[in-house]
Parts: sequence; structure tokens; C-alpha cells
Amino acid sequence: MTNSIYISTAEPNSGKALVALGILENSLRKSSKVGFFKPVIGDYQSGKEDEHISLVIEHFGLNLTHEEAYGLTLKKANELISQGKKDEMLEIVISKYKKLEERFDFILIESSDYKNSITLEHSLNIEFAKNLASPVLVLTNANNKSVHECTDALRVSIDDFSSNDCKVIGAVVNRVDADIINELNVVLADNFAQEEMLLATIPGDERISSPTIRDIAEHLKAKVLYGEDNLDVLVDNITIAAMQMQNFLPKVKPNSLVITPGDRGDIVLGTLSAHRSQSYPNIAGILLTTGLAPDESIKRVIEGMQDMIPVLSVDHNTYITANDANEVTASMRANDLTRISYAKELFAKHVDNKLLDNLLSTVKVEGMTPKMFQYMLTQRAKQKRSRIVLPEGNDPRILEASAILATQDIVDIILLGKEEEIIDVARNNHVNIDFSQVEIIDPVKYSKFNEYVNTLYELRKHKGMNLDMATDAMSDVSYFGTMMVQMGDANGMVSGAVHTTAATIRPALQVIKTKPGTSVVSSVFFMSLPDRVLVYGDCAVNPNPNSEQLSEIAISSAETAISFGIEPKIAMLSYSSGASGSGEEVEKVRKATEIAKAKRPDLKIEGPIQYDAAVDAKVGAQKMPGSDVAGQANVLIFPDLNTGNNTYKAVQRETGALAIGPVLQGLNKPVNDLSRGCLVEDILNTVIITAIQGNQS
Repeated sequence: MTNSIYISTAEPNSGKALVALGILENSLRKSSKVGFFKPVIGDYQSGKEDEHISLVIEHFGLNLTHEEAYGLTLKKANELISQGKKDEMLEIVISKYKKLEERFDFILIESSDYKNSITLEHSLNIEFAKNLASPVLVLTNANNKSVHECTDALRVSIDDFSSNDCKVIGAVVNRVDADIINELNVVLADNFAQEEMLLATIPGDERISSPTIRDIAEHLKAKVLYGEDNLDVLVDNITIAAMQMQNFLPKVKPNSLVITPGDRGDIVLGTLSAHRSQSYPNIAGILLTTGLAPDESIKRVIEGMQDMIPVLSVDHNTYITANDANEVTASMRANDLTRISYAKELFAKHVDNKLLDNLLSTVKVEGMTPKMFQYMLTQRAKQKRSRIVLPEGNDPRILEASAILATQDIVDIILLGKEEEIIDVARNNHVNIDFSQVEIIDPVKYSKFNEYVNTLYELRKHKGMNLDMATDAMSDVSYFGTMMVQMGDANGMVSGAVHTTAATIRPALQVIKTKPGTSVVSSVFFMSLPDRVLVYGDCAVNPNPNSEQLSEIAISSAETAISFGIEPKIAMLSYSSGASGSGEEVEKVRKATEIAKAKRPDLKIEGPIQYDAAVDAKVGAQKMPGSDVAGQANVLIFPDLNTGNNTYKAVQRETGALAIGPVLQGLNKPVNDLSRGCLVEDILNTVIITAIQGNQS
């Protein structure tokens, strides 16, 4: 049995990042104690870090520093080998690895990048896999190869490891052409029929294999003249522009990098105009050669444009530059959420996850980890497909999240706004979204607009609303999205990336209203700690609830916990525990506890109780012996918004906990609020939560 896998490649550019992301995603669903280690990394300039180490640490939030995640540099390894100190080299690697082994349940080990001597690095990988006692997963690249070239490369590599007493547990072939993938699967099965191992073929995908403008700029050491904020756009084609505009433009392909001499101002302006035109495809960027800069008059035009595509400059001539650009390979970075999502999707679709789970069977399950919780949420959201309306269709973060959700096939997304404006926002922000997979609705043009207006009028006429007022209100995307949920045309709404909390909640209170027996709309955050998930309420809505309201918040939070698979043990928090303290605030919590217990005697509720006594078993046993909640609480109810909001943010910042929310509760149908500073990941999690709520309402 093992607690590690060693990813080794048969050759350069074999797709280690894709496989690493897939394996780590899988293993983090079982344990938060997952590590990453590279025995040898390349030789980087001062201040630079290994790209793969940075990718996995930043994306997955691994509890690792860059220094801890590798053994030594290739330069240092070569020095020790040349000095006859190979054993010393191995001792350095083993020592650093053993320190990680003490901390983590599972470690993904990744081979070197084959940037120098392939023979030397391959032999080093065999040594490391053998001495670290780790089974090996061999990767190869099928790009521009025949079926037999792929299998031959795998056979040589597998035999090398096996002959050196390394256990090979599988082989993955990346970037397989669609024309040969079926034949390759058959040949692989025949060639490796005697070995018990994972065999997988992953088709090529330009969304992953295409480099970005940033990759090309770094490889060519190009100067960025304009558009530095848009360097992460993908380059699918390279087009050399050396002819007149009328001949060049018809040759432009989508997401092209246009290469032209620096003095061709006509090409520069024509390319920029084509990019902004609906009649031509997107341009990824412009690369100016020969070291020449655009004329001052051209610069003035460019500097007057907003959201510029990247314009780069190099000193070499066009021919050399084009050859160098074509040799650039894609690099994946932690902030490239869309491409990472594609990589995970490909891995999950083409690799036998059940077999992989068997290979990772020694990973220990301890509590509900953040990855496990997110995985559980995603699976539950997929069980019954929901339609989620996003009123802020013009926000780039909303569009990027929608692109990822559409790719993952979790929910049906409805974007509100004018179609041409939404498409322009996606285009200008380089959001690669397939609009055939989402629905765009312009509220005032919607077939049910008048029906919605009349419904709102009937609901609010006792408050003095007339039809004109109802028409104006329904033209607002927040009211319109809320009415879609109320009328059953959507299962839930997520808003707040642009709008205030009040703008999100007010229409919900007026249209959807609160559940029977509930007078308070409140919120919770799911605080996903390394070994457990806690529910914090209320941290976003009610500034200073009274005892009755606080009891309702506690009951609603418990019901939310139950609906997401958490058996609630509720702590009513205060600055004292039990009968030890007094004061107005303590009495408020004590009374709220009594009310909640009377309303729901089936729930385990303790209060007033201090935070440490609620979550720490030793402190809980000391301060409140015999309690069913003390030291075990997983639903924590704060006495006021000031305490709750500051506590959740402090825990999030200081522990690295994943905070999912706020999740609104108490409404008849799900509407959830985002922070205006929300990240794409926050939107993804909130939409998934809303989809699950929509399935239950």
C-alpha cells in the first residue's frame, strides 16, 4: 500500500499539469492533507518559481511553501553527480520528502521537466521513484504521432521503471488525435494486457494546449507596449501580415496572434478595427517585429482606445519571430480558472476514476474537507438540474463563472441583459463562453413581461403601487430575476456582484416573501476548515437581532445545515458560558436559546456559550461538562452582525478556510447575495448552493 504516486513522462510536454490537477482534485475529496513534491526543478532566475509548484499550491491552497515542495535544482543535482556525490543528492531529496510524508496523507510527486538532458533526467526519475518507494504513472504525448509510436514510447519508459524495481500503476496518453483514439485504446489494451494498470487516453484540446499571449511574450522576451491586463488570452493561430489589408483580413482566423513589422501602422490599425468589428473574429494580440515602434500618430489612436488587446514588440525579424512563436508551449497558471476547469473536465471524463480511487485507497478520510464538501455540493446540484438566473449578465466575473458552469454541465444559466451588450463584455474581457449553452433574456422583451408586471401590481397594490410603478420596477433586473423565481421560470437567483445586498433582498421580501412561521430573513456562511465544515449565522443581514429573531436565525441555520447533510449541534454564542455571566447581551442570548429549544425540542442547542467552549472538546468539557453541544458545535450563531461578520472574516484570513456564502435563509424560494468584491470561485459556489436549494423548494 502507498500514500503517493509518481508522475513521470516519457518525453517533454506530456501534459503533467492536466494529470496533476485531476489527481489532486480527486484526492482532496478524501483528505485535506494532500501534498505536492518535485524532486528536481529547473534552474530559475532569482525571484522566479517553478510554474507547476506555483500552480498546484495556489489553485488548491495546499499547506506548502514553494521551498518545501521541491528537493533541489537540476544544476545542484548535476554538480553533486559530477562530484561523485550521487548519494548526497538522493539524501537531500529523501530528507525533504520524508518531512512532507509526516504531514500529509497523500503526496503527488512530479518528475522533472526534461529541459536539459532527457537521458539524465529520465534516469534521475527512476532513482527518485525507487528511493521514495512510490508507484509510477507514466505519461506520454501523442501529438503528431502514430499509434505505434505512442505505445513504443510507453513501453520503453515502463520497462525502464519496472527493471529498476519500480511499480508502474498506469499509463496516460495525452493530446490524442480524434482519428486514432479508438485504435490507440485497442492497441494499448493488447500491449499491456498482462499488467494490472490504469490505461487512459485523453484527446487533444486547443483550450488547454494553446499558449497565451503571456507565454509567447515570456518565451520571446517581448516588450509589452499595450494591453498588459489581457496577456492571458489564448492564441489559437499565428498569422503573418506582410500584405495589403484587403488581402490580409480574409486570412484572419479566430484568436490569432498577428505578426507584422513595427512600421506597418496600416496593419496595426486594420487589425484593431477588425477585432472590434462584429464581422471579424477576435484577435488575440499583435506582435511587432524588427524593433520598430508605431508612428506617433498611430500611438495616439491606440492610446485613445479602451481595453486594448496586447501589442508586443521584439527586435528580431518577422521570419525568426514567427518560428520562435510557433515553438511556444502552453503554461497553466493558478489564475487561469477557465483553462484549469477544462483540464479537470478532460481528466474526469477520460480517466477511470473508480480505478484511480482504488490506487489512492490509502488516503485517509478525516471529517468533511473543503474539497469533499465542494464535491458533495456539485454532485447534489447535478442530481436535479436547476435553472439559475443571474441578473448581472454584464459583469465579467459572472460571465467567466457562467462559462465554467456551462462547461461542467451543472446547472442551466439564465443571464439578464441585452444580448449584444453581454456578448461585447465577454468579447472585450476575453471570456471564452459558449452562448449556445446559456440563455440570455432582455427583461423588457421577454414574452412574460406584462404577466410579471401584473403579478407584481397585484402583490403590491395594497402598498400603493400602480401599474406604471410595477412596469418600472419590473424593468429592473433584480425585480425581474426575483419574479422569474417566484413564477417558477427559474429555480433560484444569485445577485450582488454589482448590486447592494438591499437591492437583492428587497425584491425577494416583496415578491417571494418569507416561509410560514418565519419572520426573519438571515444568512449563513459555510466555513470549510481543513478537517470540518462549520455553519456561521448570521454574518451578513441582521445588525442586532432581538431574542425572538435570534432564535429564528438559529432554527433556520439548523435547517440549512440539515439540508446540506450536516447534523446540527447549535451553539448560541456569547461572551460567557452557561450561568457564569450576566448582562443585557448575555440575557438576550439566554432567552433566544430558551425560545429556540421550546420551538424545536428535537434540536441540540446550547447557550449562552463562548466560542472556544463551543468548538474545542477540552475547553467544552471543562466549562460545560455533560453538554451534547459543547466542544462539538458545528452551527454557531453570533449575537449580532458586528461579531459574526468580523469573526468569519478573521477565521477565513487567519486559517485559510473556504467561506461559502452568504447563503440566505427564511425565504420561500432561494435568492442568494454576493459580495461586490466576490471572486469567480465565490460565484461558482453560490450558484451551486442556490441550485441545491432550488431542488428542495
